Amino acid sequence: MDNELNLKYNMTDEELFAPVDHNDLESEKITAPRYSYWRSVFRVFFRNKLNIIILLLLVFIIVFAFIYPAVTHYDADVTPYVNLLDPNSKHLSPAKALSYFGKNIHWILGSGASGESTFDSIWYGSRISISLAFICAAINMTVGVLIGAVWGFSKKVDMVMTEVYNIVGNVPSILLISVLAMLFSPTFWTMVFALTVIGWLGIAYFIRTQVVIIRDREYNLASRCLGTSTFKIAMKNILPFMTSVIVTMLATELPSYISTEVFLAYIGMGMSDMSLGRLIYAAEGAMVTPGWQMEFWSPVAIASIITVVLYVVGQNLGDASDPRTHM
Repeated sequence: MDNELNLKYNMTDEELFAPVDHNDLESEKITAPRYSYWRSVFRVFFRNKLNIIILLLLVFIIVFAFIYPAVTHYDADVTPYVNLLDPNSKHLSPAKALSYFGKNIHWILGSGASGESTFDSIWYGSRISISLAFICAAINMTVGVLIGAVWGFSKKVDMVMTEVYNIVGNVPSILLISVLAMLFSPTFWTMVFALTVIGWLGIAYFIRTQVVIIRDREYNLASRCLGTSTFKIAMKNILPFMTSVIVTMLATELPSYISTEVFLAYIGMGMSDMSLGRLIYAAEGAMVTPGWQMEFWSPVAIASIITVVLYVVGQNLGDASDPRTHM
């Protein structure tokens, strides 16, 4: 048999049969594939081809909203009024604008009340609305998650914050935001302040509820018995466990700020900057005027696409953040 193996594999007995040393340390090692949480998250997310398409659409919208106005040197104080003295350039449909100004990307959506390019105005407004959403989300999520984590662990903080939430949380948020927007000059940073001054409170309360559910599990009780501080337990043991919940909440927060800004602008209480909401408010009369409808429905369509894409990407990323989907 040995000779047959030697001939078959062209190897000597020493090469075929070698003694194996017993090593206690090596026997304790477990052979298993390495697990990376975020690598698994993105693997699950990109497994769905639809997510790739939606993510590419989101990237295109964000990049185009920030790059296109910069490339075209769009100036909100000058550009919309360059054709103001030309009565023939106002309220043109896409076909008439392309015929009047020549075939150019600026006029594929027609012109507005001042003879401005609807296409250019929409992308400049998108940049403002997207910037507002991301800044407000960053502030509210950071403050809300940190305070909510401590709120769920500390009984003293819980007593104070619960009373604050019971008072402020029962007042309609849109009413508070409207009052703040009216008290100060309606600028971009005024709107950021109005959306963040109490916007974090609902997030903090939700995080507090989740922390209360999982704070008394065995590993947290063990950490507390070993003298680990409340803040460290909250940051190391609790928040990483809630990653999927936080990402899912972010998916609902981002589009909500754009929706709120559009709503406030539509009722005449928005910021003075030419955001998507301001464009919709300015073109309200064009909605029912024959031949002018594109001025109104174009910013409405872009605002809807941005909010839906942000929500879908966030929701699917939140689902992929759940470790139970990594199997």
